[in-house]
Amino acid sequence: MAETDPLAGFAADDDVPIQYMARTRAYYQAIGYDVPYRWAHYTGSPFAPLSKPLAQSRVALITTAAPYDPDKGDQGPGAAYNGGAKFYQVYDGDTSRDHDLRISHIAYDRTHTTATDSGTWFPLPQLRRLANEGRLVLAPRFFGAPTNRSHRVTIETDAPEILARCKADGVEAAVLVPNCPVCHQTVSLVARHLEAGGIATVVMGCAKDIVEHAAAPRFLFSDFPLGNSAGKPHDDASQAFTLDLALRLLESAPAAQTTVQSPLRWRDDPSWKRDYNNVANLGAEELARRRAEFDAQKQRARALREGVDSSASD
Repeated sequence: MAETDPLAGFAADDDVPIQYMARTRAYYQAIGYDVPYRWAHYTGSPFAPLSKPLAQSRVALITTAAPYDPDKGDQGPGAAYNGGAKFYQVYDGDTSRDHDLRISHIAYDRTHTTATDSGTWFPLPQLRRLANEGRLVLAPRFFGAPTNRSHRVTIETDAPEILARCKADGVEAAVLVPNCPVCHQTVSLVARHLEAGGIATVVMGCAKDIVEHAAAPRFLFSDFPLGNSAGKPHDDASQAFTLDLALRLLESAPAAQTTVQSPLRWRDDPSWKRDYNNVANLGAEELARRRAEFDAQKQRARALREGVDSSASD
């Protein structure tokens, strides 16, 4: 009898969730930033169970995507990182109509996705469909959470503002959809604040290490490239399944810090996981180019932010 290989059927060794915190730390060190970023870290989480069945609960959508503004440069599919399209204050929008939200202002995976389908980062149409089917009650507004590297600003300014607007709308649950690495931290901090305020939450995301490091109360993990937290592009079945799984988690999580992994795969070949900000794949010339580009974008963003702060104080 032929011997059976005990490893037959095992996944490839590198077919594991990307370690975004480690990748990001190594990347910024490689382009010349010596002080590592300190990611938000908690070992416990607030937890607010749904107070009534989901079909009777008012659900809000919280996004890190930005409203399209034609005066802010290229924000189209495949656009290079565009710091000028960032927003720095919480905004909201009417859920009864469609919106053109883009993700050119954040560091999604531009190698393996091209941002051609907003359904992968802004599942409002899917939520409207479920509301029409009686699965939930859709809140009148969705909310935009600024992607902020400052823990203090997110915790002390943006999260309380989102909670206040949710309370004003009678929101009882929220679905939060991040895109870039820092986005995942931002929405995790917002989710914690909402739960402490009595609103049940679920984060739909692709950066498992960041969300769990921040101890988000409920997390649906999709092992997809950043920018696809709500499902695969141009794949309605994937997007519907992903949102349904998130809502089931919202209903059934037994305790805080519950993570569920979607069974969907981006593709059978896991090689895409080796690329995002991986310094092993970048030469000195490319690293220098990226440093110069990052510095330029940072200057532009600083000028825009100072303009926003100045307007707010006028």
